[in-house]
Amino acid sequence: MISEEQQELVSAVRGLLAKRDARAGIRQAMDTDLGYDPQLWAQLCEQVGVAALAIPEEYGGFGAGLPESLLVVGEIGRTLADVPMLGSAVLGAQAVLLSGDSEACERLLPGIAEGSRTLAVCWAGAAGWDEFGVRADGETLHGTAHYVLDGTIADTLIVLTDSGLFEVDPSAAGVERRRVAAMDPSRALSEITFTDTAAQRLGTADPAAVADRLRQIAWAALAAEQVGAAEYCLEATVEYTKSRVQFGRVIGSFQALKHRMADMYVLAESAKSTALTAAIALAEESPTAAEDVWVARRQCTEAFSTIAAETIQLHGGIAITWEHDAHLYFKRAHGDAHLFGTPKRPVAHS
Repeated sequence: MISEEQQELVSAVRGLLAKRDARAGIRQAMDTDLGYDPQLWAQLCEQVGVAALAIPEEYGGFGAGLPESLLVVGEIGRTLADVPMLGSAVLGAQAVLLSGDSEACERLLPGIAEGSRTLAVCWAGAAGWDEFGVRADGETLHGTAHYVLDGTIADTLIVLTDSGLFEVDPSAAGVERRRVAAMDPSRALSEITFTDTAAQRLGTADPAAVADRLRQIAWAALAAEQVGAAEYCLEATVEYTKSRVQFGRVIGSFQALKHRMADMYVLAESAKSTALTAAIALAEESPTAAEDVWVARRQCTEAFSTIAAETIQLHGGIAITWEHDAHLYFKRAHGDAHLFGTPKRPVAHS
């Protein structure tokens, strides 16, 4: 269960997204350079303070915590809006905090908190997140980071290598950013190539430990997003079956369809529970955090994939038309299943 304050946060974000009709706006935003509605992001930051939630107060944030940020990620996931919450306000901000570099935190995080600066975490190699796409030679970077969220629009690049974290100005010599085609058109992914690029080292934290923690945060955040999207798919399907008439009856009255929607509901509720458990375990640095995140990542991926597929089936032919949103959720489910890599079960320590 979430607290009363957390529920108020959820209601505020959901209300703002509905007022801005964020779901309808994603089709217009997909073809823009930004890939999202900047006014929507500005309102989320200014009116609700979503980007400041998990940033400590000494760096201009609210110091609320990771669970609150992930509740927001879940609400944004309901609409598929690609605002810089997951890539910048969660992963980018957490990467800077994990660096342990107080000077960088003081310089970068206040802008993130107010929504005036965006970060992009450059990490994965061509084969995925089990390898680093960029290598460091002293403070000079070489290589290509793949599948970067917010990569082409970020004000600052945070590069994770096997020798540490680095900060790079996107306008620096040797930086090339390009958006890449993806199955999910509502999620902008990019590749960023560094050729003899000068970089500023951030802190002295162990890069392996940073990568492990950042991946757990990414999986927990993705699980929250999947829950939000799955809940919307279920609600939309139930509403459709209440109005669609076949053989003289609304199709929602047929027992076979009732059973399928009941199964969708069970999947959505169990996924919601595991996602919240993972977020709390991470925030509290619980000894079971790795296991809780693994469970959430696997269960939420399965739940969203199954519910999105059922949404297509129960809507019938209309669901595969470009004008309907169902296919966008189906594509998001497929993309989310691979984003940040597929987790292996953590090794239990006695």
